[in-house]
Amino acid sequence: MNPNTAVQSCYTAERKGSLHTTGRRPSAGATLVPLRRVNGNGFPKVWLQGISLSYRANAEGQLLALEDINLRVNPGEFLCIVGPSGCGKSTLLHLIAGLHPATSGEVRVDGHAVQGTGTDRIMIFQELGLFPWLTVAGNVEFGMRMKGIPQEQREERVEHYLRLVHLAQFKKSYIHQLSGGMRQRVALARALAAEPDVLLMDEPFAALDAQTRDLLHDELERIWAETGRTIIFVTHNVREAVRLGDRVALLTFRPGRVKREYWIDLPRPRHLEDVTVAKSAREILDDLREEINKSLEEQYGHETAV
Repeated sequence: MNPNTAVQSCYTAERKGSLHTTGRRPSAGATLVPLRRVNGNGFPKVWLQGISLSYRANAEGQLLALEDINLRVNPGEFLCIVGPSGCGKSTLLHLIAGLHPATSGEVRVDGHAVQGTGTDRIMIFQELGLFPWLTVAGNVEFGMRMKGIPQEQREERVEHYLRLVHLAQFKKSYIHQLSGGMRQRVALARALAAEPDVLLMDEPFAALDAQTRDLLHDELERIWAETGRTIIFVTHNVREAVRLGDRVALLTFRPGRVKREYWIDLPRPRHLEDVTVAKSAREILDDLREEINKSLEEQYGHETAV
């Protein structure tokens, strides 16, 4: 598959079939979410062009972590990235966030080269980084206060985004008083309050129990539909990727390359238990298993040889 194939900018609820691995566009149907914002310059929202990253791993030399990554993400798209451990999924998010530069290639947002971090891209890490000495409201407004946003505007945004994640009644609570799922929603509200164009999520639900994770899947899908944000979501859980994504990109074992891209042509809302979700996930998992086997061979192959 050609990784440079552009994706369409708005998505539909009624789609034929379940999963495509070509650049074909989903069939037309009833609209699920509001039309996404379209860049006036015609560029994708996020554009990765020939991204490679290497770094010194030990005295023996350089380790090539990512190689020739080419991806286009359109405004309002929900892209999920899966791959074996160590393939560079989280590293790719760091590059998009501007936390460190690529060795070669270019990351562009709205056609402009990423030179560092920016408030147009917000990342939610696996470790949420909430401040225990601040209330829920204090955590949500923290970034806005650092940006110098006036107090009245901060308060309005805090109220709005806490209502959006159904935590308005907990705004005076402290982090230690909240469940794991509620803390995740605080982190999401804090990210949304900065009003970024792109939300980068690095396995945000991995540590949650199954019931809480299912509820947050519903919440995230609803928030994505209401806000029109572009979301790039990294996960080890293939079924989670199919449950949430418009498209799934599979990375190879190190060095990470885009092995294949999958259209998820299933109506929304979806559920992890859906037969169609499980079937689509199985197709992706079959390809992923090849990469997992490669990682195991590299890790344990020398033991077999001995």
